[in-house]
Amino acid sequence: MAVSGFEGFEKRLELHFSGDDPATGKGLRRLDFFSLEKVLHAVQCTVVSAVGNKYFDSYVLSESSLFVYPTKVIIKTCGTTQLLKSVRPLVDYGLTLGLTLCGCRYTRGSFIFPGAQPYPHTSFKEEVVYLEENLPKNLSIKKASIMNSKSRYKWHVFTACDEGRTVGRVDVHASNLYTVEICMTELDRVLAKKFFRRFNDGKTGDSAGREMTEVTGIRDVNENALICDYAFDPCGYSMNGIDGNRYSTVHVTPEDGFSYASFECVGSVYDDKEEILEVLKKVVKIFRPGALSVSTMCPVGHQVWRGMSKAIEPLGLRLRSFAADEFPIIENVVFQTFTTRRK
Repeated sequence: MAVSGFEGFEKRLELHFSGDDPATGKGLRRLDFFSLEKVLHAVQCTVVSAVGNKYFDSYVLSESSLFVYPTKVIIKTCGTTQLLKSVRPLVDYGLTLGLTLCGCRYTRGSFIFPGAQPYPHTSFKEEVVYLEENLPKNLSIKKASIMNSKSRYKWHVFTACDEGRTVGRVDVHASNLYTVEICMTELDRVLAKKFFRRFNDGKTGDSAGREMTEVTGIRDVNENALICDYAFDPCGYSMNGIDGNRYSTVHVTPEDGFSYASFECVGSVYDDKEEILEVLKKVVKIFRPGALSVSTMCPVGHQVWRGMSKAIEPLGLRLRSFAADEFPIIENVVFQTFTTRRK
């Protein structure tokens, strides 16, 4: 492993708001671009590409992704960004729109280069303290947990909710949705080379991104999605896909020694269970990682994670660990890790 390099593992923050917006129903989508830029400046990243539909706005960032719904914001950033510094400005902007924060979820894996992370991301303990100090007092139901595995990679989860307003009541669809986060390391070297740009290729980040989306097979993961993609120079790739009110996102750090790729999507617990398994298999085939983790967050009483190990193992990966935890009001979280059979 490299002594130092770009940190691929993302930090992910999801904030839910409640309140009435009788004027337009757009809620947080009424935030102008200048306001969003101020939030991202605090995090230390910028917008490189964007697309939206009638349900939400999607932004590809210099370090990962931002999704803005009327009452929900999801920010996912990699590198040495200071993601949690977005909490206070987003809460304040929400108040100016008549919206009150009622739910927070923060998740991340284990950093490849933890010593390079700035405050407040120097440790999970520091992150939890920072969140508790900066979240509104009405979010009184909290839980922080580190989900262990047999590898050095762990899954960190923090949730906070308003006792009087569950996240599921804020969005009529939220109680039916699950989120899957896939983190992959030790990418196949030949496949990873597809995420390098040719020297002096004369292309924009957008046009080079479209080419990578096609040649790597990412376009086939969800053929119905409207894709906003971007290729970095000399290497690296990000993609947001929007399909109705659902998003998917891919981020790739292809350098050998600290290669990393992630895939995230949302679905409904009432979808055909085979759909997410097919998506999972397609993603694994694109990158052929040496190690992989899958975090599944779904409503209590549903088991979206079932069948994932059987879907992945024929591709040369073996289930190494399984952990599950329940978070007040929000959902169940299941964390599974896999490595190649040769390990």
